[in-house]
Amino acid sequence: MQLFSRVQFGSLEHLLPIILAIALCMAIFQFVKRKSESVKIKVFQVLGVFVSCFITIFHLCQIVQGGYSLQSDLPLYLCSFMALFIFIFTSTRKFLLFEVLLFWIIVGTSQGVITPDIEVGFPSFDYFRYWIVHLGLIIIIAYAIVILKMKPNLRSVIKSFLALQVYLIILMLINKLLDANYSYLNKKPESGSVLDYLGEWPNYIITVQLLLIPVFLLIYMPFFLTRNKK
Repeated sequence: MQLFSRVQFGSLEHLLPIILAIALCMAIFQFVKRKSESVKIKVFQVLGVFVSCFITIFHLCQIVQGGYSLQSDLPLYLCSFMALFIFIFTSTRKFLLFEVLLFWIIVGTSQGVITPDIEVGFPSFDYFRYWIVHLGLIIIIAYAIVILKMKPNLRSVIKSFLALQVYLIILMLINKLLDANYSYLNKKPESGSVLDYLGEWPNYIITVQLLLIPVFLLIYMPFFLTRNKK
């Protein structure tokens, strides 16, 4: 394995963090399984603070080292943006935040895990930042569902979709102002991704928008079926 090269799909650098995250998630769930509600909440809060602190420290270090670019380095990509403020959700456990984050994380973050876009691989700081952010978000939302028993409803689909539209509109304005490409709204990532199957710009953006509601409904379906069964 070549050090400090772009992470390749299916490589050890790609698969090992996922395997470790699954093992960690199962260990955490097992640990809190018979703990009191206060302990469960405390663990949830710690997870959120850890992810938010890590990405904050990463960006502060990048600024101190110099060469920090407003065009590419701000934590405005969807996953980085969620990670920066995820501690608010884990601290307050607001249902509205859960409704929005559930669909954003399952759709956006999971895609980042399946097709990683990491220019500099192990053992770079950015490599650890990428996996802690993406896998940390997934563990947090899984914890909310499995341990804290948070479940979305049909209105959650609409709320999450509308919130995403607001985020995208603001991001498009920022991209225009900074001549940037946050969340790949101006061009697709250099590494392979599902966007490669959705045509060129702006077709892939339009296609993603058209697919969001059906995909969100598909994510909601297991919760709907479980609720009806109960």
